[in-house]
Amino acid sequence: MSTVSTATGDTRPRYERLAEEFLAAIDDGRLPPGSRLPSIRETAQSHGLSINTVVAAYHQLEARGQVEARPQSGYFVSARWPAAAMAPTPAALPMEPPALPDSAVLDRIAAVVAAQANPDTIDLSLACPKRSDAYPDKTLSRLAAEFARRQPELLTDYSLPPGPLRLRQAICRHAHDLGMTLDAGEIILTNGCMEALQLALRGVTRPGDTIAIESPTYFNLLSLADHLGLRTIEIPTHPDRGMALDALELLLAEGRVQAVVSMPNVHNPLGTGMPLDAKQRLARLVRDYRVPVIEDALYAELQYAIPLAPTVKAFDADGWVIVCTSYTKTLAPGLRIGWMHAGRFHQRIAALKFSASIAQPAFLGEVLGAYLDTGGYAQHLRRLRRLSAAQVNRLCGLVNTHFPTGTHIARPTGGFLVWIELPPGCDGNRLCDAALAQGITITPGSVFSPSGRHTRHIRLSGCHNFSDRHIHALVTLGQLAHRQLDQGLPR
Repeated sequence: MSTVSTATGDTRPRYERLAEEFLAAIDDGRLPPGSRLPSIRETAQSHGLSINTVVAAYHQLEARGQVEARPQSGYFVSARWPAAAMAPTPAALPMEPPALPDSAVLDRIAAVVAAQANPDTIDLSLACPKRSDAYPDKTLSRLAAEFARRQPELLTDYSLPPGPLRLRQAICRHAHDLGMTLDAGEIILTNGCMEALQLALRGVTRPGDTIAIESPTYFNLLSLADHLGLRTIEIPTHPDRGMALDALELLLAEGRVQAVVSMPNVHNPLGTGMPLDAKQRLARLVRDYRVPVIEDALYAELQYAIPLAPTVKAFDADGWVIVCTSYTKTLAPGLRIGWMHAGRFHQRIAALKFSASIAQPAFLGEVLGAYLDTGGYAQHLRRLRRLSAAQVNRLCGLVNTHFPTGTHIARPTGGFLVWIELPPGCDGNRLCDAALAQGITITPGSVFSPSGRHTRHIRLSGCHNFSDRHIHALVTLGQLAHRQLDQGLPR
């Protein structure tokens, strides 16, 4: 391998350039799957770099899922899997008239959620880590005990908005990592990200309005739109390119939508992100057409690559982007603490929050704020990213081994979700039903579309420990997919 480029104008840190050099060697086959990377010391000597620089580069490759560390052995190139097939171009997908979510889709969503709650099933679908080592529970427990002992009034006094200043200031500090400069006085604390999304939609729409959503999109957004009486119109969304912005601009120009909902970083269910130039264009579009975009940033901090790609909110100069997120996926699911920054809609949405649930518990907010003040969050996130990347890589390897030929996987850029396209002849809904009969829960692609599209897709989760039980479930799932092909289901 050649030495790291020092070309004039390349201002990236040396560890990033070294990581890119190894990525190029992996992509063109010079470093095939399973091959061992040179030792850290060998790479430092051959490239004239410090040990710390090489360690940072290898950690970034590991966080991206490109390599895996094996104790006492070194770093090895991870197994590869077939890339997702190209999605149809926007012109190839008919732009359906706005409609409420199909009742059959809503019924299947309810069935999936009910199956997830059944302790007797093997859950390959839940989008939240259930590992004991995924969260800093001991540190949070210690902080909670300290606050209960030193400030018992937090448990007995009535909590009022805007909530603990310490937490809101910490939120703003960490928002810088995603390119956002926010004011603590404009942070609205919420009961998880779902309440933030609900408040945002209630703040900028009214029943009968139409919202533009990605297709596929997070299935609970469909239930939320139905409860709020909102019509939806689907915008084709590609794993690599994100939402089809040409199609969105046409709708904005015709005044057909009153709001846009998007998940530009670590999309659910795709697991991928929107390119930087597309995020900038989306921010310009909603500014020019004066239509708000509600940005779901729930998984944004779980991007594998460092530095983190910015949010769309980072390019919002006029307050048309409402960013919503929470700590339920990254830190403490049980606390249910989320937050939002509503831009020009702050006053109305803050009033809606007060009328809906007044405020978040000050006790929980102080505990979380104290943890964020310790400086341990950044270290925890680095570890969680590495854990997620390793889990996803193993999941994809099992799918690649046991699923039928012609199965394609969207390569995740963060988080722990995997979007899988089944070969022609397979049906995600039928596979879901057959799996449930075997005590296995998966999420069919149809629930990520209000009209029930994506029937040849499923979403799997890498949130669990890969016990023999879970591995057997994945093998069984592959066998069920093979059986569908053998039975010659209509194509």
